[in-house]
Amino acid sequence: MNREVIIENIVSKIKQLPDAGIMEVNDFAEFLLSKIDDQIIKEGISSIIAESRTFEFLHDEEDLYTVNDLKERYR
Repeated sequence: MNREVIIENIVSKIKQLPDAGIMEVNDFAEFLLSKIDDQIIKEGISSIIAESRTFEFLHDEEDLYTVNDLKERYR
């Protein structure tokens, strides 16, 4: 089925619902849209961080501690 047919099926089913059911479908649709918005925001923030050079200076820093400095190792 293509998108238009699916939408028509959904609309015809929604028309059969009582008002409370329509409100529930509306709430669920808003929830799905907010999840999409959240994912877009997360991806945008991730790309900004990945492209950022804020912590680039740390690559040139000497390591203060090594594995040899550990008293215990997690197993």
